Amino acid sequence: MIRTLIAESIALMRAGLLVLLAGEPDIKVVGELDRPELVVPTACRLQPDVVVVDGAMVAHDGFAAIRELHAAVPACALIIMSATHSPCELREAIAARADGFVVKDSDPGKITDAIRRVAAGKKALDMDLAFSTLTRLASPLTPREVDVLRLAAQGEPAAEIAGRLYLSVGTVHNYMSRVIGKTGARNRVDAIRIAADAGWL
Repeated sequence: MIRTLIAESIALMRAGLLVLLAGEPDIKVVGELDRPELVVPTACRLQPDVVVVDGAMVAHDGFAAIRELHAAVPACALIIMSATHSPCELREAIAARADGFVVKDSDPGKITDAIRRVAAGKKALDMDLAFSTLTRLASPLTPREVDVLRLAAQGEPAAEIAGRLYLSVGTVHNYMSRVIGKTGARNRVDAIRIAADAGWL
């Protein structure tokens, strides 16, 4: 029996998952959550085989909660279930040690198959999204340039970006100029659009 913990912020989606998994003879839901701060302590307490996590709950901070969960319960397999088809989010999830990544509009059978695969020690990725990610151009941006551009995309002014990244305002402007040059953008807004469309953010 695959003991599974569901962490999903949308009540209707969570209820649908519970109904779906209740019909699977080899999968047992041992808990359900609606808030990200409960994931790690609940997984530590219940020791599930698999945790299925809503991407929207954990993607905002670069999947830090997933890293924390992997460190706290290393035997537990992790699946991100995302509402987006974002190559960037897929890359970040894999870098955070997620074992699976499926999109919420997948066929229900793909979700149950993903649970079984990761429980067996395998990986489970949405193949269309994985192929799209692999065929995209590699990012020309350095990690620090991505940090600056990501904060700019969130609407942060140069002074705030400088403070958060421990840089001078002039250095932030230099990074942004390099980003605009590398992406061939007309301006900062265009650079954000190009990088987001390419999956570099």
